[in-house]
Amino acid sequence: MAMNCLFLYSSRDGQTKKIITRIAENLRRSGEICELRDLATVKTINLESYDKVMIGASIRYGHFNSALKKFAICHQQQLNKMPTAFFCVNLTARKPEKRTPETNVYVRKFLLNTPWKPDLCGVFAGALLYPRYHWLDRVMVKMIMKMTGGETDTTKEIEYTDWQQVDHFADDFLGIMGKK
Repeated sequence: MAMNCLFLYSSRDGQTKKIITRIAENLRRSGEICELRDLATVKTINLESYDKVMIGASIRYGHFNSALKKFAICHQQQLNKMPTAFFCVNLTARKPEKRTPETNVYVRKFLLNTPWKPDLCGVFAGALLYPRYHWLDRVMVKMIMKMTGGETDTTKEIEYTDWQQVDHFADDFLGIMGKK
């Protein structure tokens, strides 16, 4: 029997949406029913209509979009009663040693400070899209990348996302079952 899955995302430059869309496509090929929604547009939602929920969110300047925290707090009871997954997308995860929930400071901090306890967590490297950034963002990201040993050529676009890792996460999400 097909599961009805809700996929929520918070994406600044589109990489998180690209990742969660791929996960949803993988699950659709397995026969699941998948609905994608932008977390910024979700005001109230009845999660009882869904069998599973996945939320993906990006980091910008060390912070998630405030909609993530608001949603997790508002829906914590429903989220904690059903199979859920969370993933974070950030450029820190371009380094393999920063690509797990245990080693990624943003995910560790989020999980410590949220009442929602997802069953599955992941961390994916994002994309560096210098030419698409506004001037100030380009300067700030270049400074951060210089400090962390990353790419500083502002003419480049680099996708760091490990798509095999994303596909494995989709498989893992497919396998999580209902909570007692």
